[in-house]
Amino acid sequence: MSVVDELAALMADKGQRNYGENVTIAEHVLLTAGAAQAQGASDTLIAACLLHDVGHWLDEPDDDFGIHAHGDTGGAWVAERFGPAVAEPVRLHVEAKRYLCAVDPEYHDRLSPASQYTLTQQNGPMGIDEIAAFEANKYFQDAVALRVFEDDHGKKTGTPVPLLKDFAALLLQLANDDC
Repeated sequence: MSVVDELAALMADKGQRNYGENVTIAEHVLLTAGAAQAQGASDTLIAACLLHDVGHWLDEPDDDFGIHAHGDTGGAWVAERFGPAVAEPVRLHVEAKRYLCAVDPEYHDRLSPASQYTLTQQNGPMGIDEIAAFEANKYFQDAVALRVFEDDHGKKTGTPVPLLKDFAALLLQLANDDC
């Protein structure tokens, strides 16, 4: 089974859940990837945007807002199928929210109520030592870019939602690549 087939099955099942947003999680990741693509992001970042919430689909939710540690579980799932340039931003996207809230206090107010709640379950904004460690990660800038695409574009209603097939060739090209 190809990674596209695996993703399609997950999207058709648990991807139809809604964790406090006005879109399903499948719509959310497709909107996020579509925004990244429209803004000229790299292929690996577009793939990471598409895959960033796969961790929500791998187990049962913690509460009405999904799996709080979905970055870790999703990052591991992605790492089995893609190189670190795709997997690491997925793994780090929850930390990127914590980072952005720490370095830009106004960022918190721009988050959806669901994201504000999950931030409280994800240890809140980073401390100074956590910021330094996060910034030392080779992929922190892509994780931050993914987070901004997610928060600014991935939750909009009334926006045409791209289809998974629009990203199939990209995913197949990057799958099991060391990118």
